[in-house]
Amino acid sequence: MPVSELISAQRIQRRVGELGSLITADYAGVGKLVVIGVLKGAFMFTADLVRSLQVPCSIEFIRATSYGNEMQSSGEVTITHQPDIAGQEVLLVEDLIDTGLTVNTIVEEFWKLGPASLKVCALLDKPSARKYPAEADYFGFEIPDTFVVGYGIDHAERFRELPFIGTVD
Repeated sequence: MPVSELISAQRIQRRVGELGSLITADYAGVGKLVVIGVLKGAFMFTADLVRSLQVPCSIEFIRATSYGNEMQSSGEVTITHQPDIAGQEVLLVEDLIDTGLTVNTIVEEFWKLGPASLKVCALLDKPSARKYPAEADYFGFEIPDTFVVGYGIDHAERFRELPFIGTVD
């Protein structure tokens, strides 16, 4: 299955640095930020983003799935691990917002846990695929409604290792 490059590794790293600067400015003086990455797709983005932050932070991960091994969402979101975020400044890090179902579900569940604040940072935004209201406070790139892989994002556990974002041909 060939993959065509959509966003180069260099563009990704440059944008992650820019996002880190924006987030650092927004959270300067806040104390500690809790960064929560959504496994597995956002693990690379989360690691690179945290390295670019200049604010104290702790890191948590949750697993939220709606795709399984398919190229379309099942319409059901399963979330595992509920971090202790009561009273905390929280930044949820997601790989991709497309239909909005997964991020919407996570945000709703997290608000029930009582954070002081909750913002969303997504590497990719696919607004043309939106079926549920969802917006990222920070996002890297807007992309067309196409299936993407690479930089942690997979298709049936393949292509996560690619340093760029690509489309499956």
